[in-house]
Amino acid sequence: MNKFLKTLIAGATLAAVAGTASAQQFKPEDQIQWRQSAYQVMAWNMQRIKFNVEGQYNKDEVVKAANTIAAIANSGMGSLYGPGTDKGKGWHNTAVKPAFFTNGQKVGELAMAFTKEANEMSKVAAAGDAAAAKAQFGKLGQTCKACHDDFKAKD
Repeated sequence: MNKFLKTLIAGATLAAVAGTASAQQFKPEDQIQWRQSAYQVMAWNMQRIKFNVEGQYNKDEVVKAANTIAAIANSGMGSLYGPGTDKGKGWHNTAVKPAFFTNGQKVGELAMAFTKEANEMSKVAAAGDAAAAKAQFGKLGQTCKACHDDFKAKD
């Protein structure tokens, strides 16, 4: 997986912390698998936006992808970081560093920043301005990277 996708997936971790619902009744491996799946969907949609802002711009495709990312960012994925999910396996071994679980304030700030930029990406996409979408996509990607830098183990 290329570095860009890895950055996007870890950034999505930020969104997970923003959720407040409890998933503790689910097995840790299920929680890990579900969050890994959500991050893969976000990564795919980030690639869809990237393809459009760097090539032939298709507003409808960018809107669909941006709305999907925003929906996941607002879905309460933080509940998928329950006890025992700091290590283990979903589809593959979790890449979350232990520091993620002990730095709640910073993780929360990063999650809120990601959610804010994801929501803004959705708004900008709807307006149809390719240059504005490209600029907002850069901001969104930076929020992904911010979490990866501190809380995702390197492959």
